[in-house]
Amino acid sequence: MKKSIRVSVALLAGLALLLLAGSLVGCKKGAGKTLYLYNWTYYTPDSVIEKFEKEYGVKVVYDDYASNEDMYAKLKAGGSGYDIVIPSGDYVSIMKGQEMLEKIDLSKVPNAKYIKKESLAKATYDPEMAYSVPYYMGAAGVAVNKEKVLEFKESWNIFARKDLAGRMSMLDDMREVIGDALAYLGYSVNTTNQAELDKAYELINNEWKPNLVKFDAEGFAKSFATGEFWVVQGYAEAVFAEIPAEMRDKVAFFIPMEEGGPMYIDSMCIPKGAKNPELAHLFINFILRPDIYAEFLDAFGFPSTIHTEAAALQKVTPLYSADAIVNCELKDDLGENLEQYNQIWQKIRFTE
Repeated sequence: MKKSIRVSVALLAGLALLLLAGSLVGCKKGAGKTLYLYNWTYYTPDSVIEKFEKEYGVKVVYDDYASNEDMYAKLKAGGSGYDIVIPSGDYVSIMKGQEMLEKIDLSKVPNAKYIKKESLAKATYDPEMAYSVPYYMGAAGVAVNKEKVLEFKESWNIFARKDLAGRMSMLDDMREVIGDALAYLGYSVNTTNQAELDKAYELINNEWKPNLVKFDAEGFAKSFATGEFWVVQGYAEAVFAEIPAEMRDKVAFFIPMEEGGPMYIDSMCIPKGAKNPELAHLFINFILRPDIYAEFLDAFGFPSTIHTEAAALQKVTPLYSADAIVNCELKDDLGENLEQYNQIWQKIRFTE
């Protein structure tokens, strides 16, 4: 009899502990839910996702894309189900105008106070953060294999070098490639002057394109890491994600400081009809927490361009300086004038 009483007491105690544990888990905001994140390739560190999952008792499903165009096309075609997307500023403007985004409740994102005022001033597409919260401000640049290319100028016109023909690639991204040509020629990356756009076309098509293996927004980093390409236009985070840390000193990454070029502010947005907007707000706030944002920057060798506190917490020296983008220009939503760029890009990409 005593034995059965002891067993019952033990069972009751165990049950109480289980119920207590369950109630504690249930106290976590969003516990048991899944956040569906649609983001650029190589853009949210696994360690940050794991910490968010552990802290809030949730799961994160990460789908990726290689360009704004890919992301936009998928959402327009009915690719719903995502709780967060991270488009660049010009696409935030487009998506906001087409009512594709939910409003941001800044009362649920207290860490937005760490966004630099000067960064928000550049975010003319949504300066009040009504539909978007800045994630990162940067620019594509050029990665160079220093063992293969012993001398070079930090210029977009490196792609005109015939001695490097067959060893170079540029992004399959019309605003980036055309923007680089415009910047090199001394024009705005947002120009709608047809004569200026025609000169950019001639430079790309006649001087740069003949030396390229291809236009590539997806595999350029792997091709660079294997040594197939020696010079690539692309994003630092993609390149260095493919290269072991001990090999980084053999790679130069530059954004032509004097010439400038296209700049982006990628922002966290909640798509219209998202199933977990509360969890999305939690994630946005989590990313902006100083220690977490510093971890994000360190993972990719980024300088702290939008955050007021994270730089002091960084443990890794950035791969380039925040000053490198001082002469860069944010890509605007060109509206109907974007068709000028489309026509040029079609000729570059699909004619000999």
